[in-house]
Amino acid sequence: MIFQGALGAFLLAFPALFSIVNPLGGSIIFHEVTALQEHERRIALAKRVAIYSALVMLVALWAGTYILSFFGISLNALRIAGGIVVGTRAYEMLSAPDSNSARKQEEAKPVSEAATEDLAGYAFFPLTLPFTTGPGTIAVAVSLGTERPGTFAATAAFYTGVSLAALAMAMIIWASYSTAEHLAAVLGKSGRSVVSRIAAFLLLGIGVQIALSGIIPVLHSTLAR
Repeated sequence: MIFQGALGAFLLAFPALFSIVNPLGGSIIFHEVTALQEHERRIALAKRVAIYSALVMLVALWAGTYILSFFGISLNALRIAGGIVVGTRAYEMLSAPDSNSARKQEEAKPVSEAATEDLAGYAFFPLTLPFTTGPGTIAVAVSLGTERPGTFAATAAFYTGVSLAALAMAMIIWASYSTAEHLAAVLGKSGRSVVSRIAAFLLLGIGVQIALSGIIPVLHSTLAR
């Protein structure tokens, strides 16, 4: 029963996290942002981004609901805010992908001149937050955390499953970002542009869906009064 509970939680969490993180689209963005960096630094950045992404997802899964409760923020409010942020960023990528890529490359320039100890800060912001595991991912992870069952054994199985899903997602992020240079070479400039637009469009849909998942319950509760 514990194995089945953990497997069910994994199958619930992994597709949800995979769809919002979108490691293929993220690897294209990662390549654009780190285009001016050396290969060794890209690999180091990919590893750090994967580690930080795992920590972000695990904290959101395990403690997200308690953090929201402490600050008096409802889950629906987080979904609406996360959906707006994700949708806005996706719209910017979709409407002006060329200027957006140029801006990100401009932001990446100082890192080539930065010391090695600056790598951790740059990997966390902006590569982890908000490019990889941003507000949308946090909102999804917190939502998943609210699905935990009541009994101790079932809860332990649930958190084991969702934690494994987060770790598996982090491994995929590491693999995708580490090979982003090769993927970009295969796709070429036009291919990267097409993939970026498709990823941006899908991300826009995900942002709208996240926002609607918070707006609809609020409207229902308001109209029911």
